[in-house]
Amino acid sequence: MKKLAALFLALLMLVSMCACASPASKEDTYQAKVALCLVTPVNDGAWSQFAYDAVMKAKDTYNISVKYTENIKPTEMEAVFTDYASQGYDLIIGHSFSFGDAALAVAERYPDTKFVVIDGTVSSENVASYTLKMQEVGYLEGVAAGMMTKTNKVGFVAGLVGPAIIKVAEGYKLGVQSVNPNCDVYTAYTGSTEDVQKSKEAAQAMIDKGVDLIGGGGNASNAGMIKACEEAGVYAFGELEQQKLAPETVIFCSMNNIENLVLQAVKDTINGDFQGSIREYGISADVAQLTEYNSHVPQEVKDKLAECMDKMRSGELDVPMITEISDDIIH
Repeated sequence: MKKLAALFLALLMLVSMCACASPASKEDTYQAKVALCLVTPVNDGAWSQFAYDAVMKAKDTYNISVKYTENIKPTEMEAVFTDYASQGYDLIIGHSFSFGDAALAVAERYPDTKFVVIDGTVSSENVASYTLKMQEVGYLEGVAAGMMTKTNKVGFVAGLVGPAIIKVAEGYKLGVQSVNPNCDVYTAYTGSTEDVQKSKEAAQAMIDKGVDLIGGGGNASNAGMIKACEEAGVYAFGELEQQKLAPETVIFCSMNNIENLVLQAVKDTINGDFQGSIREYGISADVAQLTEYNSHVPQEVKDKLAECMDKMRSGELDVPMITEISDDIIH
């Protein structure tokens, strides 16, 4: 029995030694651990889905470990960031400007962790904002609206009040002014990206004042604005694939290549190029884009938009990022 016991102990020691000598697991060889934090479902087919697809693409390209949390409420953001940072994640991405305050707060406690806020306006030594220069597409919509209006009254219906939305609406005003300084511009913020009825009511109020072109910055709620425009026979600008909602009404839409932006943030971190700063990417980087124009856009408008985009790419035209709501331009 003693010999059997000794043999058993020897076998246990051998197994233990083999386990200790086994090759490092794949997780041990990852270049970085990346966490993606989302305010909407990961399968929303738009904003969050694009970011998720980007980090999944980066997973194999840069050999990173990826985890994500979806449907994060503003009151939960700091806690989620803290949880990931305490687990030793190298890069934490907050996929919305609304993560800005949480990033700054948690970054102070975890100086070795890098934080990226997509479409944010914050920065510190270990916090960077990778921002969509969507004021450029707002400007382009404003140029088209200012040139095409018959009533010299145009509008913009936005959703949430925040820097990422305000800059588009303010860019729209600048675009209108650049081609039609005598045009009235009305803006409205519904406070929601989902309330279709509020968006429709805001658009109808503008239409009742004589507005004949309306831009949209309300994400899914734009459907209400577009419906009001369709019923009234006035033109609209949408977002992403919303031209499908009313092809004759929506003359073109703004687009953003979120995948390129998120991939850039991961790439910079992996390559050691991370900087605590605010970085803007727009038309010149193919991050901000326009869809195809429908048949109602005159050639002279297309030519003007092409001219503006060429100037944006060359740096001759720099549309400022305005994050405070200005007065409507009423003459």
